[in-house]
Amino acid sequence: MIIRTLTPTFSVADQVTESDIDSLLSSGFKSVICNRPDEEGEPHLGQDAVKNALEAAGIEFRYLPVNGAAITDLDVAEQAALVNELPAPLLAYCRTGTRCTKLWALDPARTDSADERIAAAAAAGINIEDLRERIR
Repeated sequence: MIIRTLTPTFSVADQVTESDIDSLLSSGFKSVICNRPDEEGEPHLGQDAVKNALEAAGIEFRYLPVNGAAITDLDVAEQAALVNELPAPLLAYCRTGTRCTKLWALDPARTDSADERIAAAAAAGINIEDLRERIR
């Protein structure tokens, strides 16, 4: 798992594996959101296993599966609500971290510009240039 920091309180990562659980616990995250549907793609650690391990350690967990090829305004609103509700620092993960980054960048409540959001993502190694026109 590669953790990519977008802000001091919000990071994204690729798919969490069993061997990543201890790293998540020791990294200081207070909350984790899974944006990858359990049934998507190749077999991977399901959200129930991640949830059980993290909640046993006192870390809050939410499951918000999102189709990365068709992110809706409702997906963005639901993610933003979770980010506002959950304690920080927060980690969101999916297959590569890109859909989590796009959800973050599309939040209409953000006050930074499209250029700043795209630059923050690029600094973390994620290209979201395709969202420039959609970012409000």
